[in-house]
Amino acid sequence: MMLRRAKAVLSPSPVVFFWDLDKTYLKSEFETLRELVRIPFEKPEEKVAVPGVVPLIRGLRNVASQAGRDVRIYFVSASPPQIAKAIKDKLALDGIEYDGIVFKDQLHHLVRGKFRNLREQVGYKLTELLKDRPARADAREVLFGDDWESDPLIYSLYADIVAGRVAPGDLDGILQTIGVDAALIAEATRLAAAITPAEAVSRIFINLERRTPPSAFQRFGPRLVPTFNYLQTAACLFQDGHLSLPAVATVAEALTAQSGYTPERLANSLADIERRGHLQPLNAIAVREYLGALGALPRRIRRWQSPWQRVRRWFAAQGTHPPADDVVINYHTLAADWRASR
Repeated sequence: MMLRRAKAVLSPSPVVFFWDLDKTYLKSEFETLRELVRIPFEKPEEKVAVPGVVPLIRGLRNVASQAGRDVRIYFVSASPPQIAKAIKDKLALDGIEYDGIVFKDQLHHLVRGKFRNLREQVGYKLTELLKDRPARADAREVLFGDDWESDPLIYSLYADIVAGRVAPGDLDGILQTIGVDAALIAEATRLAAAITPAEAVSRIFINLERRTPPSAFQRFGPRLVPTFNYLQTAACLFQDGHLSLPAVATVAEALTAQSGYTPERLANSLADIERRGHLQPLNAIAVREYLGALGALPRRIRRWQSPWQRVRRWFAAQGTHPPADDVVINYHTLAADWRASR
């Protein structure tokens, strides 16, 4: 029996992976003024990547290259350009090949006295994502962020702008509700009007750095996948055809080596992402059996079901999870709630 994979895998379109930098790739600490001031002075070797993220990104490029697919990797950072060299050196140390990286010009806001814009990310990230979309009009996109600031809202809004579900006129009102700077609102609506609608964003992954309950993201629909670690992300990317099983295994090995994950904890992670409906049963079985053969999972987990029980679970799960475009997101309500929470 063949594994259930996304139809998009058969498409020759380029695949673009967008990564937030802080809290998604790097374990950045900037909750206090002292931590914020220290960031520009950190050496590349002092910066720490989130466990599992390095082999995952390498795997995305390697698997695409082996399959003859065009893949591009971009980083969007809210950090100032003054630390660009240290960040680029860190990426080089990690062996990460990327196609572009953008930094937020905080000095520009300081000089103009726009202190509110120093921490405002919605307008900044949204316009950066929209800027080059016409140049990659045929590309499919996968977005990676975290639950620290506004990534779920930004990425979902971007995806629906590109899909044509949020019109430029509606975008203006949404961004005003959020409190985005007027100049960025004007730029975002102008950029949105220039986009040819397409169902481009296939998946949004949110790294639960703050351990936000996954249920908090249900109103964003199943396109958005909250994950507690990069094994959960890797398993879903295998399901979507972006990673191979050996690539998933390297992520599991990194979690074991860097974060002390036990076989039981790895097994629990897979069970959690499957239980929440983001990983389909047959793909979960494939990941478990591959990791089990490597000795990465407990022996009792490897034989927890008979083949017949597995098949019955797979058939029972079919049709229970609606596609992302079946969920209509009310961005006006989301924007009001986001503003109220701050």
